[in-house]
Amino acid sequence: MPDGGVAVKRFRYWSDPLCLAACGLYALNRWWLRAYLGGTFLRGHFNDLLLIPAALPLMLWAQRRLGVRHHDDRPRWSEIALHLFVWSAAAEWIMPHVTAHATGDWRDLVAYAAGAIAAGCWWQGAVVA
Repeated sequence: MPDGGVAVKRFRYWSDPLCLAACGLYALNRWWLRAYLGGTFLRGHFNDLLLIPAALPLMLWAQRRLGVRHHDDRPRWSEIALHLFVWSAAAEWIMPHVTAHATGDWRDLVAYAAGAIAAGCWWQGAVVA
């Protein structure tokens, strides 16, 4: 093994347990929870928490397939931060200028960041898997 005999577990991208859970929770909230349970949090911010855990593994998988990402390690903090910044800017700054039905909301940014931090802790092993 080139890394001194330590086996490094490959990141599973779209089959990562956190990604699968986040995608499942997104769908459950999108098509059931917020319709039947309602509430400001479920309607406005729950799915925002799931942005990084659900979407980042899929983006990194695509980048790996395109040759932009050169490793199969877990998402690094720098990758998480870059995608958080880009998606936040796109959703909360650019889209409100492009389409009439999008609005910028600082609380969405807080939810994106909280989801990103929780996902980063999970992927970096700070949370027991």
